[in-house]
Amino acid sequence: MSDIKIKLERPFVDELFTRYEAVIGSDFPGYRNHVYRTITYAMHFLGDAEEHEKLVEAAFVYHDIGLWTDHELAYLEPSEAVAIADNMKYGLGLDPGLLRGAIHWHHKMFPYIGPHGDIIEACRKADWIDASKGLLRKGLSNVQIQRVEAAFPNSGFHETLLRLAKDYGGSTLAGVLKVTLGIVKW
Repeated sequence: MSDIKIKLERPFVDELFTRYEAVIGSDFPGYRNHVYRTITYAMHFLGDAEEHEKLVEAAFVYHDIGLWTDHELAYLEPSEAVAIADNMKYGLGLDPGLLRGAIHWHHKMFPYIGPHGDIIEACRKADWIDASKGLLRKGLSNVQIQRVEAAFPNSGFHETLLRLAKDYGGSTLAGVLKVTLGIVKW
């Protein structure tokens, strides 16, 4: 398996984040690193093809943003709406259907088969790797995952998700149930 390319700087990601850093607040370092990790994994699955990079970067900046913008545990649709609105408002030039699809299907349990399958599937696999803290490797080696995690530390991201589940759901259990029913796709 080829080595994984780690880009420590992603100007487009940081540009998109400037609008939301204050909204995300103290959760920002963890979410930013989650985004950088998932982009790294997805781009690896796509052979680091530059023509997909801007879309993948945007999809991951926005993929969970509804947690903070809308305070919603069922955050896929709010996240999609923010992404589509910004794509139009700021003239990002991204295919809205593909952007929406990459966000909408990133928690799909089984492989995505459909339009833009290569990109959506790369994003789906990348998020499952990170959501599981590398327990699900989707073809990557432990060494590759460890290198990415060393470059972009967790910074409490998974604890943030549990805290938000409790805050928005009334209890951690109720929140996790609401999240699961609201975002997991078959």
